Amino acid sequence: MAMTPKLEFRQSQSLVMTPQLMQAIKLLQLSNMELVAYVEAELERNPLLERASEDGGPAESPEIEAPEPPAAERDAQSGDWLEQTMEPSRAEMETRLDTDLGNVFPDDAPAVRATETVAAGLPSSPGEWSGGERSEDYNPEAFLTAQTTLADHLEAQLAVAETHPARRLIGLHLIGLIDEAGYLTGDIAQVAEQLAAPLDEVEDVLRLIQSFEPTGVGARNLAECLALQLKERDRYDPAMQALVENLELLAKHDRNALKRICGVDAADIADMIGEIRRLDPKPGLAFGSGVVHPLVPDVYVRPGPEGTWLVELNSETLPRVLVNQSYHATVAKVAKSAEDKSFLAECLQSASWLTRSLDQRARTILKVASEIVRQQDAFLLHGVRHLRPLNLRTVADAIGMHESTVSRVTSNKYISTPRGVVEMKFFFSSAISASGGGEAHSAEAVRHRIKSLIDAESPDDILSDDTLVQKLKDDGIDIARRTVAKYREGMNIPSSVQRRREKQALRSEAS
Repeated sequence: MAMTPKLEFRQSQSLVMTPQLMQAIKLLQLSNMELVAYVEAELERNPLLERASEDGGPAESPEIEAPEPPAAERDAQSGDWLEQTMEPSRAEMETRLDTDLGNVFPDDAPAVRATETVAAGLPSSPGEWSGGERSEDYNPEAFLTAQTTLADHLEAQLAVAETHPARRLIGLHLIGLIDEAGYLTGDIAQVAEQLAAPLDEVEDVLRLIQSFEPTGVGARNLAECLALQLKERDRYDPAMQALVENLELLAKHDRNALKRICGVDAADIADMIGEIRRLDPKPGLAFGSGVVHPLVPDVYVRPGPEGTWLVELNSETLPRVLVNQSYHATVAKVAKSAEDKSFLAECLQSASWLTRSLDQRARTILKVASEIVRQQDAFLLHGVRHLRPLNLRTVADAIGMHESTVSRVTSNKYISTPRGVVEMKFFFSSAISASGGGEAHSAEAVRHRIKSLIDAESPDDILSDDTLVQKLKDDGIDIARRTVAKYREGMNIPSSVQRRREKQALRSEAS
């Protein structure tokens, strides 16, 4: 059979990962603070983007000298320019990119039933959003209310205690290695090598810093931190030194071994332990640190009429940006070169894509949050013990989206509920089989049940992992012993032997 060349036409479809498409996907998984920072950067880069005012119009319009547009064009622009330009821009983008925007954010999804979840508060256009605008005015109150950091406090003391320039430089370097808790995180040998200073001089400067307030600062470990505080109180005798050097036995509540090592009786060891407990293991936390951002929810959930839930977006987390089409039309008239026209076209395309992506991002978050609320209605009503098993595929199938889209939406997003502000990921939990063929239990609900049982145990009746397994089976939860141990360790709950020691020690101290 002879092989001859021939031409064949084949039709196929593929999704092109353009930069704009990757931008839209990236916006989904950004937190509200990351989104604000991203939009701020776009506002700086793109001259056709601007913040919207409170009434939904542009906050400000750049001025440029240009000829007056014809009357017919003025009439065409007299309406809502955003509505006039978004759809043509979308068609132009899809043609140029060979990519349907619906591939990124499907618009159609099953409607949320009003008897279960009521979705409210979604703006009809990005111009109606609020939030994302930051004042650039000078604020003197920011300086008046600023906290003194630990580093500032130590540097002020160093300026008074050390006058030699070289030693002060070593001190400043060491202070820079002290973390928020007050511990030295670096190696002084490396500091000496880096600064080309004698090791004994670096150690001497460190001892000077360790004499500063708060007492215990500059320690390299917990034992040294406690020793510095005990020396300040003149309580660092040989017995106390032996106790500090054996903190692992103290953590295990092994008092018999501590009595033997320290050479004291039961009454003395109780007094020594009480002295240790009155010390501060993290002295640096008494001072201010870096900026701590408050947890701002992306979605609010509150009770509605007749047992429904109202789900609405937090408008304060939605940046308000508009495409200044009027400015584009004005500048386009004076643009002469092909390079300028290409730049303007690219800016218009990018700005239009961003506003649409922000709008679709908000709608997608609301869809996912509404379905989560519908699935976890029992949790909102009765608490964590009624948290249902839920996975990404269940939510994705219910709202007609891809599983990866739901995963991105639930990343770094928070919901304010009557049970507190929780991360969206919290609602997704693996299933634990029910004994007797009943409804499966959420892993988070099982963890909560284990913790509740352990918190309620008495010193004379400590629950072993096997006992916990039996009690959970009595509650209709079929779980293996190794799973109980894994959940207990994940919640930092000690074993039954260690819990018995701790509770008996606390009871003896109370008596």
